[in-house]
Amino acid sequence: MTSGFSHPGKRVRLLEIACVGIALASVLGVLKWIDLSPRVESEFFFSREDPQLQALQEMERRFPSPEQLIVRAEAPDIAAPNYISSIRDLTSALAEIRGVTSVNSITNEDAANSPLWQRLLLNPGQSTTNLIVQVPDPDPAALVPQLEAVVADFETPEFLLEVSGVPYIIELIRRNLFRDLLVFSSAAFIVFGVLVGIVYRNIHVVIGTLSVCLTACSATLSLTQVLGISIGLLTANIAVIVFVLTLSHIVFLTANWKRVSGEERSDDRSPVKAAVAITFPASFWCMTTTLLGFLSLLVASAKPLRELGMAGAIGTVTAISVAYAIYPIFLRSIGTSKSTSSTAYGGTSLGMLLPGTNGARWLASIGAVVVIAAFGFRSLSTDPSLLSYFAPGGDLRSGLEAIDRDGGSSPLHMAVTDPAGDRLDTDTVNSKMWALQRALESDSSVGVIISPALLLAEARLAPFGNFMSWSQLLDILESPLLDEVGLSFVTPDRTQGRFFLRMRESGRIEARDQVVARVVNHASDSELDVALMAGHYELQGQLGQLIASSLRIGLGGLLLLFVGVAWIVSRTYKRTAAMVACLCGIPIIVLGTAGHIGMPIDIITSPAANVALAMGVDSMIHLVMRMRRLRLQSSNDWQAWLDARAQLWRPILGASLIICAGFGIFSLSSFPPTQRFGFAVILGTLTAASMALVALPFAAMIGRRQVKPEPALQQS
Repeated sequence: MTSGFSHPGKRVRLLEIACVGIALASVLGVLKWIDLSPRVESEFFFSREDPQLQALQEMERRFPSPEQLIVRAEAPDIAAPNYISSIRDLTSALAEIRGVTSVNSITNEDAANSPLWQRLLLNPGQSTTNLIVQVPDPDPAALVPQLEAVVADFETPEFLLEVSGVPYIIELIRRNLFRDLLVFSSAAFIVFGVLVGIVYRNIHVVIGTLSVCLTACSATLSLTQVLGISIGLLTANIAVIVFVLTLSHIVFLTANWKRVSGEERSDDRSPVKAAVAITFPASFWCMTTTLLGFLSLLVASAKPLRELGMAGAIGTVTAISVAYAIYPIFLRSIGTSKSTSSTAYGGTSLGMLLPGTNGARWLASIGAVVVIAAFGFRSLSTDPSLLSYFAPGGDLRSGLEAIDRDGGSSPLHMAVTDPAGDRLDTDTVNSKMWALQRALESDSSVGVIISPALLLAEARLAPFGNFMSWSQLLDILESPLLDEVGLSFVTPDRTQGRFFLRMRESGRIEARDQVVARVVNHASDSELDVALMAGHYELQGQLGQLIASSLRIGLGGLLLLFVGVAWIVSRTYKRTAAMVACLCGIPIIVLGTAGHIGMPIDIITSPAANVALAMGVDSMIHLVMRMRRLRLQSSNDWQAWLDARAQLWRPILGASLIICAGFGIFSLSSFPPTQRFGFAVILGTLTAASMALVALPFAAMIGRRQVKPEPALQQS
């Protein structure tokens, strides 16, 4: 791996060895002292301090209730004695799990004759029953392994078990993220090492690149930890992102170093200093645009997006700082490149790879692609099903789908009051609550519903229940004898009641806010007012609106900021307009393609457009700044564009290849949103490279004559 370079005589590479030592020490320090265990909030995509959770927190304050897990048990014959016996033993085993307060099943509840338990435990038309596991204050990391052990002991081919519930989902997401963190970091190290070795064929470049990237990743993880930014839904990917950001600087710096090493220069600067002087201004503005891209996420209302924005901003600054502070040391220890500028940047193959004439035709073709992609916005989904977050065929997805079919999988809480202010323990209001119960049960988007009316009907079955008033029945339901279950559905003053709905996700075509609005209309039609609406289903609806808003505001604001950077870089209105037009095409193609292929834009996928836009502008900045530099030596703009493109097409494609390889690692994830994030960034990166090498030169020359290039250039 040493061809292509002339090495100086034997020399002590103390600085090089020290840098390798720093990289290894930083990695060991992260592994020893930094908490890499992902944290997932109980509300998945929001944190307790987010304003969207105020309604849910208020609902929990008014109606305190334990968390639940659902275990779905399937067998060929649910009436068979062996099935009943298995359910009885499973109920006992689940009740012994630490943290579980009670387990309800068909063996300890009269489900067939109970208005409450027949809805919760039986699944009409299915050869299944449910077990409801109450966990008041769950610790998913401790609870789920015990639950899985019990399920593994009882499950057989004739007795299939599926588990669902918020604590279970949280723990499986956390495991997937931790796996991704380990797999991505290891894969990035191997993939990038191999790619750099193939491209540069020099062991010192490979060692230097990996050392710099590892140092940048370790520094970013350490700084984010110090600032209280934990590994979460999006920041689990930050190591790969920083790896790619650092490599981008290294690729252009190495390319310029190879070029200036083979040139005659009038100054006495070393090739490394000359390469740094040429590359750093463009790298600085590339860093600025990437920084703006991540900072644009800080305006998001969802905590994971804000955390990615802050971690990405830290990683962006760290990447350029470490790259320019450490990597030149490795270049100095290599010596001088034997490659000349013509051979280093593609030789005679450039004319075959890139168009040099017929600008109008090429611009029209690219414009047509952008327009076709734009039609995909009509089908763009920013409010995807909860099921889309999990891989088809996986344990979690299978359990969610089965339970969703039976009775819904996404919780929604609705607090209702009587418009006249009457208490819920009256005949009139109870009749209204039953009307609402029946209306909701007839709605195809709603699964199981538990309401005060249902609890009161259940209480009627108690001895002498028919002789008691509604008020007396509520007194019994609120007593410690029944674990104060009534307080989970009726406020102490008995003016508000909670309807607990399990909403169906499978087959949903309406936006969640439309479904929620219809649920509110059901209450209005039943002559009840909705005092409060909350729950994961409602939060997901808000999240979909926030994603759509952030795409409009975030990308729009980012493009406006890029106008300023484009002007500073290009210094002419026409080149600025050309850069901005090409940049606009990147998110249009990324999001439009997502709409055409039906790829959901969830909270994890949505930042991809910002990231792709911020990283994709790098190639345009390097190209424009090189064009301006060469324009001082050329007789016309078109000649300068061709010269700049001849010198930079290889590092631009190389950087794009590295970004694509880096984010291609995300395909190894077992978490579909992470896979979609990687795909979207790759698509944006390829679009950006095409815009830079093909569209930008032609767009900048609109209205001006493209002078035929010199013969030497046509061959390079």
